Amino acid sequence: MFQDISVDELLDLKDKKELKVIDVRSPSEYKDATIPGSLNIPFFDDAERAEVGTLYKQVSAQAAKERGLEIISVKLPQFIKDFAKIEGKKAVFCWRGGMRSRTTATVLSLMGIKALRLDGGYRNYRNWVVDHLETLDMKPEAYVLNGFTGTGKTTILHRLREDGYPILDFEGMANHRGSVFGQIGLEPNNQKKFDSLLFESIQKVQQSPFVLIEGESKRIGKVIIPDSVLAKKEQGIQVFIDLPIEERVLHILEDYQPWEHEQECLEAFLRIKRRIHTPIAAQIENDLKSGNYSSAVALLLEYYYDPMYQHTADHFPDDRKITIQAKNVDEAIEIIRERLRVKHG
Repeated sequence: MFQDISVDELLDLKDKKELKVIDVRSPSEYKDATIPGSLNIPFFDDAERAEVGTLYKQVSAQAAKERGLEIISVKLPQFIKDFAKIEGKKAVFCWRGGMRSRTTATVLSLMGIKALRLDGGYRNYRNWVVDHLETLDMKPEAYVLNGFTGTGKTTILHRLREDGYPILDFEGMANHRGSVFGQIGLEPNNQKKFDSLLFESIQKVQQSPFVLIEGESKRIGKVIIPDSVLAKKEQGIQVFIDLPIEERVLHILEDYQPWEHEQECLEAFLRIKRRIHTPIAAQIENDLKSGNYSSAVALLLEYYYDPMYQHTADHFPDDRKITIQAKNVDEAIEIIRERLRVKHG
């Protein structure tokens, strides 16, 4: 009554925009991680899924199936209407290609709505992504944006992306800014979500002659960049951006808006306080508590972040280093554009 589809087939059709992918798992499963671009039409909500799962473990598989049937039978008319609203070819998946996606595809078929089913479900997709990231060969030449904290590397990437340049935004995919203050105002992504977004992003730039990325460390918040991608970063052209400290302070204040997250900023600072010379640490803490954020940021840059990153450039050979000195982000972007035009046309 319905046809199974492999991960390769599903992603190929999705990339060609010939397929709408629907995740029928519960809202919390969908939020935790899904196939990028998927819609969520849950077979069970979170409470219903927990109830059926408990019956499966404590009573029997048959009892779980019967209760599941009772739950979905009440919701079935709206469930089908939600699918009917989605135009074009459709594919559904659940956790491992079991009851939820099988029942969904069967019921839709009975109602004249054709839907493919992902063989092995999300678990199969997740294993596929992990395997492919381990053996990934990133083809474009990498230009790696480096520089002291606050040089606007992420802003530069985003501006260049708006102009059509190929980029990989690791911090965006991790939903974390990559420092002890990095998750303030954000909800960091887990490894599963990061890996899926990363693989999809890499596929989009594979045919480009170059790609722009930020010089991140192996770990960003809760996630780890795969070794295959890190190796490409290390082999790339290292672009070191140098901006005046006044500009860097302004970028940090604009990005983090510490006045909106006073307690989080103070708690993050206390985690690194012991690494900073005592009188300076006391001044930073006092500045944070009194709302003198410009002073706090300037001191953090001078006495913590800048010394920590001072030797970043030392282990790269000169023939793979470019230094860009600019008054502001706009000027840095223009210099980068010009260098790329000269080399890549």
